[in-house]
Amino acid sequence: MASVSFSESTRAWVGVASRDHVQNGIEGGFAQFCHGKVGPARRPRRGDVVLYYSGQERLGEKSPCQRFTAFGVIEDDEPATVEQFPGFFPWRRSVRWLHKAEAPIRPLIDRLRFIDDKKAWGAKFRFGFLEIPAADMLLLAREMGVEAGEAKLSPY
Repeated sequence: MASVSFSESTRAWVGVASRDHVQNGIEGGFAQFCHGKVGPARRPRRGDVVLYYSGQERLGEKSPCQRFTAFGVIEDDEPATVEQFPGFFPWRRSVRWLHKAEAPIRPLIDRLRFIDDKKAWGAKFRFGFLEIPAADMLLLAREMGVEAGEAKLSPY
């Protein structure tokens, strides 16, 4: 089990992307949010947690995934832009990925505090980037094989 410690100032962010796109980020050691927009990339700070929720296996296909597919820690101070392909310059953050397993969302819906409406749970992911409470981050850490060490976190 990967281990990491968090402080009271640690915040947790969820990006939404297809599993194939998340895999590209894992392999490259980066995260990008909302198709590389700078606004969401500026919000996390060094040491914050970033998770990914993947509703689909592959972008543009009806291939349900419905799992949290990545868990890591931001390692840089500011986002950087790269040319991913000619004319496309997304903003990215450097991430140390820690997860050992993916976590299906359905068994967790009733226990995740950030999901207000348990029947319309998918609505929380519609904007592609959100902050979640520390308790939810710790639950997902356990589910994904990340040991949270001596976590002294504020409830949100």
